[in-house]
Formats: sequence, C-alpha cells, structure tokens
Amino acid sequence: MEVKIILKIGNVELKNQVVLAPMAGVCNPAFRLIAKEFGAGLVCAEMVSDKAILQGNERSLSMLYVDEREKPLSLQIFGGERETLVEAAKFVDKHTNADIIDINMGCPVPKITKCDAGARWLLDPNKIYEMVAATVEAVDKPVTVKMRIGWDSDHIYAVENARAVERAGGSAVAVHGRTRVQMYEGKADWSIIKEVKDSIKIPVIGNGDITTPQEARRMLDEAGVDGVMIGRAALGNPWMLYQTIQYLENGTLADEPTPREKMDVCMVHLDRLIKLKGENVAVHEMRKHAAWYLKGIRGNGRVRDKINNFESRDDVAATLYAFVDELEAQKAEELSAV
Repeated sequence: MEVKIILKIGNVELKNQVVLAPMAGVCNPAFRLIAKEFGAGLVCAEMVSDKAILQGNERSLSMLYVDEREKPLSLQIFGGERETLVEAAKFVDKHTNADIIDINMGCPVPKITKCDAGARWLLDPNKIYEMVAATVEAVDKPVTVKMRIGWDSDHIYAVENARAVERAGGSAVAVHGRTRVQMYEGKADWSIIKEVKDSIKIPVIGNGDITTPQEARRMLDEAGVDGVMIGRAALGNPWMLYQTIQYLENGTLADEPTPREKMDVCMVHLDRLIKLKGENVAVHEMRKHAAWYLKGIRGNGRVRDKINNFESRDDVAATLYAFVDELEAQKAEELSAV
C-alpha cells in the first residue's frame, strides 16, 4: 500500500503532521522510540552542545545515537558561534544517521542564553541568516530551526527571524508561541505563529499549548501551520500522539489507556532506559517519568510518595503493578455492588 506523504521537510517525507518536540532530559532513544511506535511522523532528539560534540565529550556523542526504527529523526544542536556550530553540524551530517539537523533558537535557560545560544538568537535576524546560511552550505541534510516568537513582549521578531531562516536555505521552522521571558508560563500566542506561516513558504510547525487532539486540529485550522509539535502533553502519555494522529486523519477520538496499559508502557520505557544507561541511572531517571505515567490515574498520590525511593527495576515494577492490581480490585468490587 502506498504511504501518503503529508509533510515534506527538504527531502524528508513524513507520513503525518505530528512531531515530537525535542525536550531536554527526556528525548533520548528510549522515549523517542515509544513516540515513534505511537505514530509520531517525526521525532526530535534533545539538544546537544556544538562545543561538546567537537571536544568529543562522551556523553554528548552518545546523545547523537539514532536507532533505525526511530527514523525519520531530527538531531538538534545549539551554540552561539558560527565556526563551532557549522563544524558540529558537519559532524552530525557525516557521522550520524539522523535525517534532519535542527538548530535550537528557543531554549530559554540562562546557562544557554548566556553563551549567546538558544533564545538569545531571537534578538538578531541578521545573525540567524548568517548562521543558518553557513550551516546549510556546509551540510547535505536538511537544516531546520526551532525558535520562539521573541525574546520578550517588546522584542517579537518572529516574522523577520523566520524570513531569515527561509532566505538562508532552511527547510522548515518550528515556532513555539511563547517568548523567552515567558519560559513555559502564560499562554502561547498562536496569532504570531499564523503571521509566520503567512510570511514564508517553507513548512511551519506550530508548538505551544497543544494538550488535546482537538487543540492540534485548532492549531492547524487557526494558524494554518503544516504540522504540530507536541511536547509536555506527551510526557508519560504517548497515547496523546496516537490520539492526535487518529483525530486529524478521521475525526475520531481513540480510547484512553487503562492504568495497566500505562504501566506496561512505563516498564517498556524503563527497560529501554536500562539498556541505554544501566539500571542505576535509568531507575533514578525513571522517577520523573513514572510520575508522568501516573498522572490522571485516581488515587495515584499514595504511589507518587514511593517514587523517589525507587532503587531497582524490581522496585518500580512491584510498586506500579501493586497499585494497578489494587485499582482493578476496587473496580471489580464497585461493579459487583451495582
């Protein structure tokens, strides 16, 4: 059966409009592969420092690993100087099997912006043009940019910045509808994302406040974007990706997962993390993920208290499945009482 191409970034064809955002500390191969199995058209890796790549930092180089099953995949780099950014992009281009090289222009964290990287770029469309043009010229893979609408409410250069990306040969731009100053607070401004879409011809992917499949549809309709990028709403909830794809394709809402289904995927996630980082690191990292997987399940408070004591895979499995068994027993009791 022929796969319908919904979105094209450079020469990379995506089968749907749903993209997993590149979230730091989250988007390693363990989580990305789950997102891909739940249908994401494109998954984005967490950002890696250009200088760390060039210095051969072991941890940073390991972050460039791509499992073939994740493709198409975008690897994101960040930096503040043209020379190092371009060299890092060349390394990613030649030594990884990523499909797309993404440049971070949205990270609001001070330790990143102090290095003239991340959201600091948003203040200078000329720098954006120079950096993207130099990168595009140096690599074969498509180059994209993830940015915010501006630095603060007085410096919103989203349209000028997006035009600079397009003029420089960028293949797509993802726009988060918040300023750097807003961080992750307040409301995302989709009207500015629409202004960006109306001003350039390359694909625009909208990001910010997409927490339901219906909001994804609204973003596509209101802002006219080519794709939607889902970040925090997918944490502990990759079903959101699948539900969004289904809703966009046929207008139906797929069922919510049962608590047991959620814990099953949580354990798959943990097992992949263990393979990636070893049991000790993986279990400690899984504490935050387990809290996300438990979100929305009634009575989860008593398990959440135990999460920070997890020390082994067996601890995680025993605690989560004991909770699910308890919930199922309660439900059976309630049904038999009716």
